[in-house]
Amino acid sequence: MPTYRDEGVVLRTHKLGEADRIITLLSQRHGKVRAVARGVRRTSSKFGARLEPFSHVDLQFATGRTLDVITEAVTIRPYSEPLTGDYPGFTAGQVMLETADRLVSEEGQPSVRQFKLLVGGLHALTHGTSDGRRPSTMIMDSYLIRAVAAAGFAPALTDCAVCGAAGPHESFSPSSGGSVCRTCRPPGSGLFTGATLDYLQALITGDWPATRDASEPTQRQASGLLAAFVAWHLDRGLRSLDYVVR
Repeated sequence: MPTYRDEGVVLRTHKLGEADRIITLLSQRHGKVRAVARGVRRTSSKFGARLEPFSHVDLQFATGRTLDVITEAVTIRPYSEPLTGDYPGFTAGQVMLETADRLVSEEGQPSVRQFKLLVGGLHALTHGTSDGRRPSTMIMDSYLIRAVAAAGFAPALTDCAVCGAAGPHESFSPSSGGSVCRTCRPPGSGLFTGATLDYLQALITGDWPATRDASEPTQRQASGLLAAFVAWHLDRGLRSLDYVVR
């Protein structure tokens, strides 16, 4: 059978038969891939824990008729190991995996930017950012806003998302695309402060030093707005968000 190699992050797994699993990955060059890992549930499996969610692995695939088959797996970074003992980090990481799975919906289509954002987010979650450690929810929110932006849904943060009126504005509407002026503000729009606006801009640009002194109310307000924005553009909320420790 023809074979190919790629590296990827395991998003989720499903049991198949008595000893196999279907592994869903976000890969660097082939986008989302669903492949079979033969005998991975046996204690004698050569793959061991390499194909668990959060694992960043180098893989060899054999092309199959319906699903490809994983024939080799080498661990690059075992992000699952530090996260299993860190409940806040684990739940934030689950949100990141679910978001990547939902945003990259079509299999076999390259999605290099989404792959790099996920790997970078998991690295920051487990090893800290370029400016030191940050709360797991802050890492998660930075990943969320950058991932939806990479998918073409970047929220308007200064000018009005509807009429383009120069901001900053004090209202935020997920259904309208972000910041909205008083004229365009639909019922049920959320309010956000200037501090929250600055914080969101720092998250989307990866300006970690600017997030150092963000207050807890600012972080909570930004998290709520982002959760609503992502839920709107994914058509339904992220189930894993219900377990995040804030």
